[in-house]
Amino acid sequence: MSQISKFKLVAVASAVAALGVVASSSSYGQSQEQPRTAGGATYISGGVGLDSVERLNSQSKDFNLKLVFTLNEGNYLASVPVTITDGRGNKVIEAVSEGPLFMAKLPAGSYTVAATNDGKTQTRKVTVGQGQQTAYMRWAATPNDNPLPREQSSRSER
Repeated sequence: MSQISKFKLVAVASAVAALGVVASSSSYGQSQEQPRTAGGATYISGGVGLDSVERLNSQSKDFNLKLVFTLNEGNYLASVPVTITDGRGNKVIEAVSEGPLFMAKLPAGSYTVAATNDGKTQTRKVTVGQGQQTAYMRWAATPNDNPLPREQSSRSER
């Protein structure tokens, strides 16, 4: 086999391998945003990255509850445990949000939503029916999350 033929073979093999990586990474995000069913309710979560937000927003008409998880400063949160209970105290959904957006399709009625970030749980009473109810759940940032060592941060304050 000539040197040019070997080069072409390596180039084609590299291109095919690269396409496989791109295809698997783009389908990874989509597989996370698949609706799931629990306790007679359907839910979906995600919203990490613009593509994910767009995919979720395109499906939002199918859900009557939308939860948005952020810090007070506006930073979005992921991996937020969520529990939704009905008016009788029965758990309808218990899941971990894969991003800052969590949407559910619930039977009309009153529910309690509990979400936890950094060991702090917030609850909201929501009533859903026709249309979409949106609840924003915000937490204070933890002051110890400063990435700079204490010496450097105090120098920058001077």
